[in-house]
Amino acid sequence: MNIVIDTNIFISALIRDGITRDIITNMPYNLIFPEFELYEIKKHKDEIFAKSNLSEKEFNILLLRLLNYVKIAPSDIIAKYQTPAFNIMENIDKDDVLFIATALAFNCSIWSDDKHFKHQNVVKVLTTKEIINLFK
Repeated sequence: MNIVIDTNIFISALIRDGITRDIITNMPYNLIFPEFELYEIKKHKDEIFAKSNLSEKEFNILLLRLLNYVKIAPSDIIAKYQTPAFNIMENIDKDDVLFIATALAFNCSIWSDDKHFKHQNVVKVLTTKEIINLFK
């Protein structure tokens, strides 16, 4: 089974050594991370440093470590699904079109705690709590 991981979930694992990081490093399913979101992480690097107290070196080591547990979805594959994803999300949150496109491209669910994803019914969205229940 494949699951697309939302950037906020991934950033949470960078900030805190907690349940989210444990799930990522022990997930029995394939986690898929859209390539374009690597730029989002870089864009929020200073905020991550401030919240995590990580040095740049520690951040880079942790980022590379966590990326070992996910498969990077190439943007060219995701791009083919942008139009149907836009049609799904245009009245909900256009910023998340690419997550829906990634889920459509890989025919899978999304792991996100953003409630607005639940306002669509095409792609299944799992919260962290639901992900934890998958392990039980």
